[in-house]
Amino acid sequence: MIETVASIPLAVNENLNIRKRRIQNGSSKTRLSLVTGTHGDELEGQYLAYMVGSFVDEHIDRLDGILDIYPALNPMGIDSITRGIPMFDLDMNRVFPGTKQGTMVEVICSSIVDDLCGSDICVDVHSSNIFLREIPQIRISVPTADILVPYARLMNVDFVWIHESATVLESTLAHTLNSKGTKTLVVEMGVGMRITKEYCKQLFDGVINLMSELGMWKGETAPVREPVVSLGHDVGFVNSDAAGIFVPCADFGENVKKGDHIGDVVDPLTSEVIEKVQAVCDGMIFTLREYPVVYGGSLLARILQPAVGGETA
Repeated sequence: MIETVASIPLAVNENLNIRKRRIQNGSSKTRLSLVTGTHGDELEGQYLAYMVGSFVDEHIDRLDGILDIYPALNPMGIDSITRGIPMFDLDMNRVFPGTKQGTMVEVICSSIVDDLCGSDICVDVHSSNIFLREIPQIRISVPTADILVPYARLMNVDFVWIHESATVLESTLAHTLNSKGTKTLVVEMGVGMRITKEYCKQLFDGVINLMSELGMWKGETAPVREPVVSLGHDVGFVNSDAAGIFVPCADFGENVKKGDHIGDVVDPLTSEVIEKVQAVCDGMIFTLREYPVVYGGSLLARILQPAVGGETA
């Protein structure tokens, strides 16, 4: 069933419509909401929404609960290949929770929050931007870690990154929902304006596994991996010292040692290597530069360091 979450008049007799699809079967009221398309250049979640929805359609008898799929919170951004909301130059994920008495975007955000509240769990799917590729991961703020990490471990991601609360923006959808008691996991994977099918399949298995653990999926599930959880870990940031073209030589997800050669910044004009990029610490590369043009200070990689004292999480 297709439902309209919010509808706002636009110019030339058009409406901006935010829609969701509800798939419901059985007697259980357990509800999982799959949300994507907040940023118009993040497309991994579009394919994931298709995969989950089509699979549940084919095996509807195995569903005992409610699956709500919100494929495009920012449809104008997706249509125009714009990260933010076109015409307003706004990052939608900096406007929540919105208000019924505000601007058009604030009213839409308020309606989205109202509709999502009450979900047993919400999975908010993002990609990276066009500049960086991210390993499939879930990002959680410190205050919500005790509640959310057990759910994150079910999602078949490689990494769970627990942020200090100071780095979590209160105007995001996830922070808003978590503060209202709706458990929300933020997924980051892949790169902007692309679909990485293997990452989507990985998260698909995680979503079905989460549904099974919630008791709303009665079918078989694929085995899921145990993620690295960043408790006790520090993150090393590798930034460029020069402008040029970044050519990585380390693989995404690779474990490196401090001082290892992970890439070069080259100058096409002089045909010289102007910077040999080295790992700033031991650990796993979980973010790697995708867009090759860089300037001084550009982020090239993030490295998850080993846990303090050799701890595992």
